[in-house]
Amino acid sequence: MGRKLKKLKKIRIHREGTHTLVWGLACLAIINAALYFGIDNKVPFYIFAIASIALYLVVVNFFRCPIRLFEGETENVVVAPADGKVVVVEEVEENEYFHDRRIMVSIFMSIFNVHANWIPVDGTIKLVKHHNGNFHKAWLPKASIENERSTVVIETPEGVEIMARQIAGAVARRIVTYPNSGEDCYIDEHMGFIKFGSRVDVYLPLGTKVNVKLGQKTTGNETVIARL
Repeated sequence: MGRKLKKLKKIRIHREGTHTLVWGLACLAIINAALYFGIDNKVPFYIFAIASIALYLVVVNFFRCPIRLFEGETENVVVAPADGKVVVVEEVEENEYFHDRRIMVSIFMSIFNVHANWIPVDGTIKLVKHHNGNFHKAWLPKASIENERSTVVIETPEGVEIMARQIAGAVARRIVTYPNSGEDCYIDEHMGFIKFGSRVDVYLPLGTKVNVKLGQKTTGNETVIARL
């Protein structure tokens, strides 16, 4: 899919949430019906019904998926792969793929953030690899190398390689990654989805100009986090 020039202000439910929302609604409806018709005192039913609606709305909010199209030129631009908060901006040793020093920018997603992930740069997919692991709290430094994670390496048209790493958290138990090795990829496309709280790390070459700072909130596919 190529880039679009016009930005769309629409929100839909992500396809990863369809199964959860359908079955969740069915289960809650059955339980509420059983309470309503099974007991004479309706107070427990009303309490559970209100709690059910609140819980369901939280889950619907989690699976929302805004349709966003990046405005502006994409050459040498790195956009935020996720909604969330910047929790790390530092130089680190990356030993999975590059085996050298890199600038790491980490974005933590709370349960209230959109959990769709976007491709951060135009280019070609060089590597997609899933790693089984632990489920430490996502904001801990060791989560980047010890947690369940998925690694995506992209080479830009200028020949620069960057890495995006999707990381599961203490609650997140499923990482979905869409690209395959050898495919062309573009800003505006979805990279994947992480369910229920997690983070995305982006590894950039030394010398990259980072445009975000610790504690800054990011909007996936909109915030420019760096320029190569």
